[in-house]
Amino acid sequence: MPQSTSPVAEDSAADPRETASELRRVAVELAERAAAHVRARRPEVFGPAGVAADGAVQTKGHATDPVTVVDTESEELIRGLLAERRPGDPIVGEEGGGSLSADDDAVHWVVDPIDGTVNFLYGIPGFAVSVAAMRNGQPVAGAVVDVAREVTYSAARGLGATATAADGTVEQLRCNPVEDLSMALVATGFGYGAHRRARQAEMIALVLPRIRDIRRFGAAALDLCHVAAGRVDAYYEHGLHAWDWGAGALIAAEAGAHLTLPAATASGTAGDLVVAAAPGIAAELGALLAEVGATEPIPDR
Repeated sequence: MPQSTSPVAEDSAADPRETASELRRVAVELAERAAAHVRARRPEVFGPAGVAADGAVQTKGHATDPVTVVDTESEELIRGLLAERRPGDPIVGEEGGGSLSADDDAVHWVVDPIDGTVNFLYGIPGFAVSVAAMRNGQPVAGAVVDVAREVTYSAARGLGATATAADGTVEQLRCNPVEDLSMALVATGFGYGAHRRARQAEMIALVLPRIRDIRRFGAAALDLCHVAAGRVDAYYEHGLHAWDWGAGALIAAEAGAHLTLPAATASGTAGDLVVAAAPGIAAELGALLAEVGATEPIPDR
């Protein structure tokens, strides 16, 4: 499988005061605080009947792509905490914007305040808060909190990846030892634009007969953590932004996954491919994706 910018490259420019371990601690705090807010706010916003309050849900680039008032609140909470914890650090958020640089030693915080907003909207327990610390366009620390399950996935470059349950139990994460693609459970996701969805569906029809099965969970950050935890053997999707994969990619890499990533500065609208795969099937999956044309971008048009 072709490899692009690796999230486990040596961090030679790091300030010793800004170790990956400390950045991980901050990422975990931010993600857990925001996840607690999201968890508390959903019943308030949607009520006992699950119907959203007036004005609580809007749409973005596509009519099928929602953003809720809780997305905005979650990002504002994270931005406020960062202003206290690390004043001056640039922030890039799905809702509030910002910009990344591939040649900047400063720590940039990349935030998805609710990854899996459609799941959140419908009350499906598969949405997360993702916070990554990036330097020079590469993640050095990150945390993804599964809001419904109250599990915190986190990693720091070179220090491994863990999942911490609500009761404090810590699990060291490692990809599955699968070596046969035909026995691999593969996760994927679909874009919001009709053109991209149609092309993704064509590819599924070609990939599905060659693997064990497909899963579609609806939250990219959690898909990457599922690869790390061995719940799936691989994951691929087109059109992710850096806030979708920033923390999850590092967690997967630190658990042993092989990754293909776009540049952190690339826009998801270009439709570049993201892949995370257990090492024993990475090459075989890469060859299959190339065979079906999945290694080419699928623009959102």
